[in-house]
Amino acid sequence: MQQQEEKIKQLKNALNKAKDQRYRAEARLESLEQEERKLLKEMEELGVEPDRLEEEIKRLEEEIESRIQEAWKLLPEELKRNHGSDK
Repeated sequence: MQQQEEKIKQLKNALNKAKDQRYRAEARLESLEQEERKLLKEMEELGVEPDRLEEEIKRLEEEIESRIQEAWKLLPEELKRNHGSDK
């Protein structure tokens, strides 16, 4: 009888642990969902569609590189040589 009581106690502890993990997982899920909504709202405000995010990142990287190149072209040759750029 005592062995069965011990098994019941272990089962109860395991159930309590599982409930605790479930509550933590639900809280984490809620937090992640809130973060997702926030990010989607920010993207909407910036005029970026979620399914085109990679494309937008690539476009912005290319624009940055282009502007860096333009900036180097505007510098006098003397400054370019002093900073080791052959651009």
